[in-house]
Amino acid sequence: MIDQNSTKAEVLAAVKQWGWNLEHASYELRNDREVVLAAVSRNGLALQFASDELRGDRDVVIAAVKESGRALSYSSRELRNDREVVLAAVEQSWYASDYASDELKCEMAECWLERMEQEVKK
Repeated sequence: MIDQNSTKAEVLAAVKQWGWNLEHASYELRNDREVVLAAVSRNGLALQFASDELRGDRDVVIAAVKESGRALSYSSRELRNDREVVLAAVEQSWYASDYASDELKCEMAECWLERMEQEVKK
């Protein structure tokens, strides 16, 4: 088990086994890009334990949402309005669309309606 006093090597080993171990790491290590990437690659929802700064890091969030689309809920507001990030999340889980910005939700709904209209016309 890791704690606030664990070394980077210990935390890296722990999060590679179970991403949720990030919860017990020191704030300094929850702000370490290498550690957080290792954690979210194992369990995307571990993003909730990352620093605010890394929740706004595009590469970290994309890694998280590719593992669990619902991790989008823990990303920065800015990234919830990023088409590429939201698309990666929705490709992993349609439910991730719940966490997209209102603007992108409207765009997704419009696209869906257009596709449905095209299907009806066939």
